[in-house]
Amino acid sequence: MFLWLLLALSVCAGPGTAVSPAVPPRHMDSVLAILDVLESPAQGGSPGTATALGRQLGVCSTPGCRAVLGEPAGTPERPPALTPGQWQLLTELLHQDPATPELGAVLAPDGSTVALGPLLAGIEAGLRSGGFGRPLPTLNPPTDPLLAVTIAEALGTSFLLAQGGDNNSITLGPDGCWDDVENPQNYTLRGPLSPVPDPVAIGAMDGVLLGARLAQGPLPLAELLQGYYGTGNGSEEGRPPSSYRRRDFGALAGQGRLEKEVAAILGVLRTLSPSLELLRDVGTKEVAAVARRAAQEFIERYVECPAIMPRCLWDARPYRGTPALLQPPLGLVFLHHTLEPAQPCRTFSACARAMRDMQRFHQDIRGWDDIGYSLVVGSDGYLYEGRGWHWVGAHTKGYNTQGFGVGIIGDFTATLPDTDTLTLVRDELLPCAVRSGHIRPDFTLHGHRQLGHTDCPGNALFQEIQSWPGFQGTPVALGLR
Repeated sequence: MFLWLLLALSVCAGPGTAVSPAVPPRHMDSVLAILDVLESPAQGGSPGTATALGRQLGVCSTPGCRAVLGEPAGTPERPPALTPGQWQLLTELLHQDPATPELGAVLAPDGSTVALGPLLAGIEAGLRSGGFGRPLPTLNPPTDPLLAVTIAEALGTSFLLAQGGDNNSITLGPDGCWDDVENPQNYTLRGPLSPVPDPVAIGAMDGVLLGARLAQGPLPLAELLQGYYGTGNGSEEGRPPSSYRRRDFGALAGQGRLEKEVAAILGVLRTLSPSLELLRDVGTKEVAAVARRAAQEFIERYVECPAIMPRCLWDARPYRGTPALLQPPLGLVFLHHTLEPAQPCRTFSACARAMRDMQRFHQDIRGWDDIGYSLVVGSDGYLYEGRGWHWVGAHTKGYNTQGFGVGIIGDFTATLPDTDTLTLVRDELLPCAVRSGHIRPDFTLHGHRQLGHTDCPGNALFQEIQSWPGFQGTPVALGLR
């Protein structure tokens, strides 16, 4: 029963159609090209074509979403302006199949992987909330249409299913890997599937933010998405708005509001088939508890914790030899600057390239098994997985088994990283690592220079971290070696 309900209700996407050479890459740039054609009057398109077509292709297939946005109209046909390859890609991305959510995702220029289903549902809800298109219905209990069609229904469903399953039920995640970030065709999830894998969570947050923007006034979708995600993987112009999605979503829909909307959409689902079966024996207090837990865990994972780009996304080489396991929680954190490259990286492509260069240097010149750092911080708003949380690094000689080495890309001898990057480490990474059990609540923070003969992490950065929580001003006791 639970498996059937999962398949019926999950907000995921994509059929298992094989990719042919004529099909464009699964990149946001391919989607932008399609949207531009669909909404360009010069090519026979018009505003609103994309959202209407998305609905017909299956963007909104769950009971709650259809209660908000209504039933799709008719069976879609390929617009003449789209090539067969573009039509195949669009059909695969928007036809939802909860068994294969990875097929509904595209790689964005900022390195994030976005499910198009909740993104387009949020865009339509935002437009209609602002009075553009058919009015939205008033549901009982009242719900926020924007949150209902993007994340609230998926969250409530996921946590209800987990409540009825075993203690090991997965409620959020996992993330995944692309086969080729330059020509992405296949996305593979890295763990057990939940109704809210990372691409769905990211697409939902983006759908909320962009839907809220469109509620203030219409804008061509290609133009909207181009400005939000940036254009092309090679852009060096700076961080796109999408790299701030966690902060901006948290400001727009914090834990309290999200909890309220999860409870509200579960109330709506009580009256809808087949979801009413899921809620048949669930009381009001149980719904409130599910909503509270769902909102709390979502905010902790996707708002308060920073995104970490896995090794597969920055195209890491394999580890040489056999890595040694760490035994968390650990009590020490060592902060570094990379020195080379000297300039902070502000885009996914630049940061991924810096990671590859550092790994080559560490493996080929220094003869290490892998890149030395546990985690690396870019100025693009993301962390990059080095050795990661589970494997002994090569960052702080004599202490690698006792703590994590965090490197910030750049030379911070005379200047500091930007404020957003400092906040990312101090206020997001370190508290999240405590909550997730990687470091102890009483951890101590050290600059690399306190443990060896080096100027790292640079005079400016070392001066800065002395005011951070957990900083220990004296060298680590020799007895810890």
